[in-house]
Amino acid sequence: MLILVTGATGKVGATLINDILQDPQWRDVRIRALCHNRVPPQHERIEIARGDIADAATVERAMSGVTHVVHLATCKEVPETVMDVAVKGLFWLLDAFRRSPSAQQFILIGGDAGIGHFFYEHDGPVTEAQPHMAYPGCYALSKVLEEVMLTQFGIQYGINACCLRAPWIMEKDDFRYTLSFGDDVFGGPDWKSMVPPDIATKCRANGTVPLLRDAHGRPLKRNFVHVTDLTRAILMALDNPATKNRLYNISMDEPVDYGVVAAHLKATRGLPSIDIPSGYHSNWLDNTRAKYELGWRPTYDTVRMIDAAFTYQRAADDPRKVWYPG
Repeated sequence: MLILVTGATGKVGATLINDILQDPQWRDVRIRALCHNRVPPQHERIEIARGDIADAATVERAMSGVTHVVHLATCKEVPETVMDVAVKGLFWLLDAFRRSPSAQQFILIGGDAGIGHFFYEHDGPVTEAQPHMAYPGCYALSKVLEEVMLTQFGIQYGINACCLRAPWIMEKDDFRYTLSFGDDVFGGPDWKSMVPPDIATKCRANGTVPLLRDAHGRPLKRNFVHVTDLTRAILMALDNPATKNRLYNISMDEPVDYGVVAAHLKATRGLPSIDIPSGYHSNWLDNTRAKYELGWRPTYDTVRMIDAAFTYQRAADDPRKVWYPG
C-alpha cells in the first residue's frame, strides 16, 4: 500500500503519519507526502513529492503507483489561493486517480463549514443528508465544492471514494486558545472584538472565558473533534469496502456547550466567565453512521477536551504555531 497524503505537515497529516508509522497493523504501508513548503521528518517509509497541488504535472508525478489517497490539504479565508488549492488541486488529484491503474481508494477530509457550521439554524441533529449550506466566505464555499466534486467523480467514473466530514479539529492546547480574549485567540469568534476594549483587557488579565450564547439566548452548542479521534476514523475507513461513496460525520458524541465549559472551568480552575450574546445557532452533528458502519467511537468529550488543553505543557522545542487561523 502506497498512500499519498496531502497536507502532510498539518495537525491531521502529521498525526496520521505518526499513527501509521507506529501501528504494527500498517507496518508495510509506505507514505508519499505531497508538499509545497514544509516537509515531514525523514523516515525510511516516507518519500517526499515536492510541488504545487494546483499544478497538473506535479500531481500526476505524485500519483504514480499510489494505491490510496488521503486528501487533507486545504486553504482558509485566502481568496487569492483557495480555489487553486481546494478546487483545482482536488480536480487534478481526482482526475489522476480515476486514470491510475494502481488507485484503489480516495479519502477526503471535509468540513462542517460546508453545511453552515453555526451560522444557520437546524430543527434537529445534522446528519449526512443535510444539504450543503455554505456560510459567507470563500473557505466554506470551497468545502462545498470539494464534497460535490468528490461525489460527482464517484458518479461519473465509479471511483472508490469517501468523505469524512469533520468540525473544528483540536490538538494539544488549541481549545484553551479558542477561549482567549487576547491576540493569541485561536480561530473565531474574536472575543476581544465582541466586548468593549476595557472589558477585553480585564478578561485577559483574569483568565475570563466566554460563555457564548446563541440567537435564542441559550449557551451555544458547537461541534468539535480531537485530532486523534479523527485520525482513528481515517484509519478505520482506510481500505474498508463499506466506505465506498459514503459520507461520515466525524465529531464528538455531543457538541461542546459553552455553558458547560464555563461551569467546568469555574469549578476546576476558578476562572470567571462572561456572557457573550450572538446571532449564531446551536447545532449537533450526528455521528451515528460512522459508529454503525465503521465501528468508530470518539474518545474525547467536552470535559476531556477542556482538561487536556488546560493541562498541556509545551516543550521548549514545540512553540505554538498557527499556520491557519481556524
